[in-house]
Amino acid sequence: MWNKGKHNVEEVNGKRCSIVETEINENRMKFLKSLLENNKYIVEVENMGEKGFKIGVTDLLFNPVIDVYKRRLFTDNGDVVDYNYWNQLTK
Repeated sequence: MWNKGKHNVEEVNGKRCSIVETEINENRMKFLKSLLENNKYIVEVENMGEKGFKIGVTDLLFNPVIDVYKRRLFTDNGDVVDYNYWNQLTK
């Protein structure tokens, strides 16, 4: 789960990345990829087969928990990303 606060660094497609989430479905991956790219992160996605997708960013200092709670991420229309938006509980 993303909100544990632990910072993981792994290789995704041969590049060292801060792991955002693992074992997620395609819709979740597309949502996160779009959101992170909108915030100027370089995103790497790896298809893990039946387990789903792994998504990371090449910024090794990125931590999704910190960035969401410190209000450092923004939607494409400029609104601050909060916990509910990150978890797709609101639009």
